[in-house]
Amino acid sequence: MIALALVVGCGAGLGAIAFRWLIQTFTELLSGHADYSAAGHAAHPWLPWLGPWFVVLAPVAGGLLYGPLVQRFAKEARGHGVPEVMYAVAHRGGRIAPQVAVVKAVASALCMGSGGSVGREGPIVQIGSALGSTVGGVLRVPEDLRRLLVACGTAGGISATFNAPLAGVFFAMELILRDFAVESFGAIVLSSVTASVIGRAVLGDEAFLTLPAFHVAHPAQYLLFALLGVIAGTVGVSFTRVLYLIEDACDWAWRGPEWLRPAVGGLLLGGLLLVLPQMYGVGYPVLENAIEGRYAMGLLLLLLVGKIVATSLTIGIGGSGGVFAPSLFLGAMTGTAFGVTAHDLLPGTAGAVGAYGLVGMGAAFAGAARAPITAVIVLFELTGQYTIILPMMLAIVLATLTSRLLSRDTIYTLKLRRRGIDLDSARLGSSLAGASVRDVMEQLPAALSGGLQLEDATDVIARSGHGVLPVTGRDGRYAGVVTARAVAEALTEPDPALDAHATPRVVADLAERPPAVTADAPLSGALHTLVAADGAGLPVLDAETGEPVGWLTHQTVLSALHAPAVPAGNP
Repeated sequence: MIALALVVGCGAGLGAIAFRWLIQTFTELLSGHADYSAAGHAAHPWLPWLGPWFVVLAPVAGGLLYGPLVQRFAKEARGHGVPEVMYAVAHRGGRIAPQVAVVKAVASALCMGSGGSVGREGPIVQIGSALGSTVGGVLRVPEDLRRLLVACGTAGGISATFNAPLAGVFFAMELILRDFAVESFGAIVLSSVTASVIGRAVLGDEAFLTLPAFHVAHPAQYLLFALLGVIAGTVGVSFTRVLYLIEDACDWAWRGPEWLRPAVGGLLLGGLLLVLPQMYGVGYPVLENAIEGRYAMGLLLLLLVGKIVATSLTIGIGGSGGVFAPSLFLGAMTGTAFGVTAHDLLPGTAGAVGAYGLVGMGAAFAGAARAPITAVIVLFELTGQYTIILPMMLAIVLATLTSRLLSRDTIYTLKLRRRGIDLDSARLGSSLAGASVRDVMEQLPAALSGGLQLEDATDVIARSGHGVLPVTGRDGRYAGVVTARAVAEALTEPDPALDAHATPRVVADLAERPPAVTADAPLSGALHTLVAADGAGLPVLDAETGEPVGWLTHQTVLSALHAPAVPAGNP
């Protein structure tokens, strides 16, 4: 696993460098500036006769390029990317098509370079996770390890592109794996560090955002930061709702081919950019200017509303990019506007306006994504600001609680719930309390011999009624399991290393050991292992001998869940 984490970390680091280069290249090509959001209403240097009106055509040109690319090669590359990775980890065993990495990188770079008001975190998460999944698929590792490699790719991508190794680790564990197991932590850290070293060697070792130092000058400011946390959390939830409301409106309005949708919708986005060029691309220079106090209250509020609409429209018309950077932007505008108001009302107590903008960034992200640990670490690493860590933690926690009160879902999980997918495991009923695997396990099905040829194994599996069967080695001892899907895939997609005269592969070639479930283990814990396993069942092993003594299936667990309760006092 150490070697695999290093490989994935290297790939994610190189992928992040290539992705950053693509964004820079397309931005300069399509806007004529390194970052048009800071250029005002400037003309394209190559098209001076168009003046600022070229921004109306830039999103159209970008959409004509990335729209067919996404539609033809990887439809899952559309949108902000993180929900697709969360779904792949939770429900598809970490399987992500290899071409997603390339398509997502090019499509997102084109979208941002042509004015799409989205961020880099969603694309780099999907790029890094696709690399991790591809490595796991090539080496045919078990699904639990493949999921871990996906998380390693996520951490490496975030680490390298934002120069934030800790943020990459916690983003992967809190949002992608949704688990803080010690076994996963080491591999994810190793991948994140590896990617960060590679990224720093090429991209430099400076904080991603350059901001003045802030500090808390008066204890009463903590009350103001607490109030800001509630307000910014509400803004994060509002951003989530408007995002999907505009996406629904775009779905309702568009009746043409999907590949053309980004180009036609790009006219609307271009019109918005003509009015507010600060919405072009990610907009980090605008964010920095706001925190440094260079904007008046009216412009701050206008930029706040404009960013919500611009990002929602970019995603709604079929654009590709993340929502992390827009949520930081919204938090910066909200926090700075709050700071200006507080400074006007309490000039001797409020302190620096920029401190509220910085804290608002983390609080708005926490309100949208409901990932407080990641929010704290991300803001610390992106800005290098430790002096206001206490008000930042206070505001982020309150923003998370506010978000939980106002909305069931986050900006990531709502996309999946709208498709009928719930990532949160249902709480176990009281009928599972105290039950062990031995209480519900079935009789062990007949095992397949490891030397049985795959063609013969198909008949046995078909007659067994099980999607998974145990496999025995030459010594007759338990050697693992084989799934019906693995056999079917092996027969329909022959190994290219075998020629026509080679001996057909046998069952032992496909056998893998799933996570161990022992007979005396609590059923509530074994259920999570069963859900994560590939197939329709798991062997139940004797804790001492390691040999299978029974079989655990979804049906047996359901039987335990719905078993009639025994009245008190009855035998």
